[in-house]
Amino acid sequence: MTYSAALMPHPGTSCEAVRGIGARVSWTGDGGLAFTYLLKGNLAGVRIPPLRQSLRADRLWQHTCFEAFVAVKGGAAYREFNFAPSGEWAVYEFVNYRERAAAAAETLAPKLTVRSTRDSLELDAVINLDRLPAARPGARLKLALCAVIEEESGMLSYWALNHPPGQPDFHHPDAFALEMGPLDAVVVNESAMVKR
Repeated sequence: MTYSAALMPHPGTSCEAVRGIGARVSWTGDGGLAFTYLLKGNLAGVRIPPLRQSLRADRLWQHTCFEAFVAVKGGAAYREFNFAPSGEWAVYEFVNYRERAAAAAETLAPKLTVRSTRDSLELDAVINLDRLPAARPGARLKLALCAVIEEESGMLSYWALNHPPGQPDFHHPDAFALEMGPLDAVVVNESAMVKR
């Protein structure tokens, strides 16, 4: 089952070049997660890093980047996945809110595919099961789907399914607006989600 959502800009940030950002998530046949992000707008007004070799890189969120935060429901630990249109990626492991673990497992890179036209940018990312937070069989996952968009001016806008009050904060528990079971997805924030 696939669920689609519109990411919303943070009220304190905006991006005139972007008309909208959609996100989809589903389970893969082997128990991984597949994400698709679709940005629509005037791409000439958005800084999109050039395609490079798919390597791990830090600080991708300082430029145009799509993100997914994945936690086991009821647990404090979570992982942050960054997917850049350059093909670069990062994964960070947290034991609690913004409390980084020593290091996340870096055994397998996510599989990234990037496509663009004059007015759209689409990024697909597949995360293998071993990249997901450890969970008992049948555990439910909570996800935050997000994006950081850099305009040609250098200004950043922050997009998410749900924004907590205050400054943009994708790590905040309120940002984890989607709940997924082992083979299905259940909407937590029904106003943001559209079932496909």
